[in-house]
Amino acid sequence: MENERKKIFFVDDNMTNLTTGKEMLKEQYKVYPVPSVDILFDLLENITPDLILLDIEMPDINGYEAIKHLKNKPRWVEIPVIFLTSKTDEGSELEGLSLGAIDYVTKPFSAPLLLKRIENHLLAETRKKQLIEFSAGLEEMVRQKTAQIFNLQNAVLNTVADLVEFRDDVTGGHVSRTQKYLKILLDKLIEENIYADEVSSWDMDYLLPSAQLHDVGKIAISDLVLNKPGKLTSEEFEIMKTHTTIGVDAIKRIEKNTNEHAFLRHARRIAGTHHEKWDGTGYPSGIGGKDIPLEGRLMAIADVYDALISVRPYKKPFSTEEARKIIEEGRGSHFDPVLIDIFSKVAGQFAAVARDI
Repeated sequence: MENERKKIFFVDDNMTNLTTGKEMLKEQYKVYPVPSVDILFDLLENITPDLILLDIEMPDINGYEAIKHLKNKPRWVEIPVIFLTSKTDEGSELEGLSLGAIDYVTKPFSAPLLLKRIENHLLAETRKKQLIEFSAGLEEMVRQKTAQIFNLQNAVLNTVADLVEFRDDVTGGHVSRTQKYLKILLDKLIEENIYADEVSSWDMDYLLPSAQLHDVGKIAISDLVLNKPGKLTSEEFEIMKTHTTIGVDAIKRIEKNTNEHAFLRHARRIAGTHHEKWDGTGYPSGIGGKDIPLEGRLMAIADVYDALISVRPYKKPFSTEEARKIIEEGRGSHFDPVLIDIFSKVAGQFAAVARDI
């Protein structure tokens, strides 16, 4: 059918050449005789051809100038161009190909040869488009599958976090709030280019959800300790402290049964180090300073802040201003001084999250 045939613009200022060219090609293609480059550009505003046959030696604007203009226009750059010329020197052919032409045919040309070259190039263009479409479809399929896995991962994390909060009934909303605090700190770190080398290597889509597992080890803590209606004894506190190592062990077991994944690495570091202190007096390992992973140093601020503004059996909640003051007083002892400077700048955002309790 007519509308299924490929469209070819035949550009030549010689009317005899145009007539001859159209006769050669009209049985297989829809041919548009184009007597000048100006008319070519006018036609291109309304019709996109499958290929352009472009004479080089034309008055006003020659073929070389025309192809430069074509290749500078995003909507025209992919249109294949075959140069037609009576020039036979190697330099002219090289210049044409260097400017983006896909072929260089010298005049006079035979009809069978020109038809075969056009056929081959159009077939190549068709296959290229098919490959691009296939690649785009494959990328979309991978994106959808990745999104499904990511959503499943988050659903599992949310369920585990809910189980922890269900058992530790005095800390309702703690997991979701600490995740929000962590995002606030991270956004400010990125904005101010602090710890940039480390933060830039993280995928926030994995880091933030992994924070939900920071207290996963509490699942193994006895209800008598976890939900004691009062302050813990020193022995009970030692038991409570093991939730960090229990959490790390649980995450390590998951890692053994799956390919290494960023969110598990983040989760393990956060679970194991969010109770460490900058001065080395924290637990479970007593490490200090930058030996504490940055994820753990960030979570320490979020975790303590939320504990301060929340009700506990052994204390009333502190106000957001009191919590801010206590956190800032821990600068250089409990917390990374650089991160406390960041915290001070976003303390108002922390308070906004806290007001939703």
